[in-house]
Amino acid sequence: AKSLYSLLGRAVTGWVQRAFQSTSVAAAAQPRHAAEHVTEAEQQECPVCSYNEWDRLEEVIVGRAENAHVPAFTVEVKANTYEKYWPFYQKYGGQSFPAEHLKKAVAEIEEMCNILRHEGVNVRRPEPIDWSLEYKTPDFTSSGMYAAMPRDILLVVGNEIIEAPMAWRARFFEYRAYRPLIKEYFRNGAKWTTAPKPTMADELYDQDYPIRTVEDRHKLAAEGKFVTTEHEPCFDAADFIRAGRDLFVQRSQVTNYMGIEWMRRHLAPDYKVHIISFKDPNPMHIDATFNIIGPGLVLSNPDRPCRQIDMFKKAGWTIVKPPTPLIPDDHPLWMSSKWLSMNVLMLSEKRVMVDANESTIQKMFENLGIKTIKVNIRHANSLGGGFHCWTTDVRRRGTLESYFH
Repeated sequence: AKSLYSLLGRAVTGWVQRAFQSTSVAAAAQPRHAAEHVTEAEQQECPVCSYNEWDRLEEVIVGRAENAHVPAFTVEVKANTYEKYWPFYQKYGGQSFPAEHLKKAVAEIEEMCNILRHEGVNVRRPEPIDWSLEYKTPDFTSSGMYAAMPRDILLVVGNEIIEAPMAWRARFFEYRAYRPLIKEYFRNGAKWTTAPKPTMADELYDQDYPIRTVEDRHKLAAEGKFVTTEHEPCFDAADFIRAGRDLFVQRSQVTNYMGIEWMRRHLAPDYKVHIISFKDPNPMHIDATFNIIGPGLVLSNPDRPCRQIDMFKKAGWTIVKPPTPLIPDDHPLWMSSKWLSMNVLMLSEKRVMVDANESTIQKMFENLGIKTIKVNIRHANSLGGGFHCWTTDVRRRGTLESYFH
C-alpha cells in the first residue's frame, strides 16, 4: 500500500508541476495588455468573453423563478424596499412568494429564453435549489431567496467570471445555484474569481438605520449614509456597469466602499473603476438608473440624475433620458421601482430586448435606430428585475476598447 501511495503522490506532484510550468510559461509569454489583441480564434476558445453591455450577445445565463422565497424582513431588506410593501414582507418573510404569481413568472421567463434562442443566443440556466432550507453560520441564521437575478451575483470582465460576495443574508449561499455552470466555464478556459465572502455579522449593518419615509431615505443617501457599514467588503455585481476599459459603480445599500476598492485593485491596471452617484432614495443596483446601451450611449434615469453627468458629456457621450414608465401603480413591484422599463438587455448595438407593455420606450429605441424585441415579463418583474437583472451575458462578440476619455 505504501508504494502505491508514493506512486500516486509522485503522479499528483508531477501533474501539479507540469500544470504550474505550463501556466507560468503562458503567463510569461503574455504581455500585460494582451487583452487588447485578442483574436477571433482565441475568443472562440474561451466560452467566457464580454467587455461591455452591447456587443453581439452569443451566450447568456438566465435566472430561475422556481421556488423563490421572500427574504426575512431584516434591517438590510427593510432599507432596500419601499414602505408600501413592508406589510408584504412582514407576512411572507421566510416563505414562498405567492404561488400563482410565481407560476406566471416561471412561464414568462421560459418564453423569454425561447425568444433569446430564436435570436441566436445560447441560453444557460442555474440549478433549481430548495431555498426554504434554513442555514446557520457563527454570525447569523437565515433561509435562502432565489437564483432569479444572475446579474446581482456574477460579473463578467473579459474572460473572467467574478462571483460577488453579496450583502443580504438571504443571498449568502446563492452562488451554489451557479457553481456547476461556473466550473464548466473554468474547465473550458475561463478565469474564475470569488470575491471575499463577508461574515455578514451584525457589524456589517447599521442596526438603527433610521428609515420611516422616502424623505428619510433621500436625506440619508444624500449624506452618504447607508444600511451597510465598512466593517468588511461587500458588493452586488449589479452595482457595476461595463464600458470596455472603464467600469462604473455606485456606493449603495448593498455595495460599500471597501467592496469597490477590492474590485478596483483586482481589476487594475487593465480596467478603471469609477464611482458615480445619483439622487436616489433607494440605491441598490445601477442598471435601472444608469444603463449603458452602446459606445458612448447611456440611458440616464430622469428621476435619479447622475451627479457626475458632466464627466460623460465632456467625454462626448450621448445621454438619453427614457420616458416615464407606463406600468400601473397597482402592479406589485416588491423589490424594485417602476424604472425596470429601462432595465433592458442589448442583444447587439442595434437590437434590444424591451418590455412589450412599454410602448413609449420602444418608440425611443426605434428613434435611435435600434430594433426592439418585445417580451412580457411583468410577473417576473415583481421579483425585482427587468431583462438586464434576469441575465448575465457570458459571451459577446467583440474586443476590449476604451470608450471613456
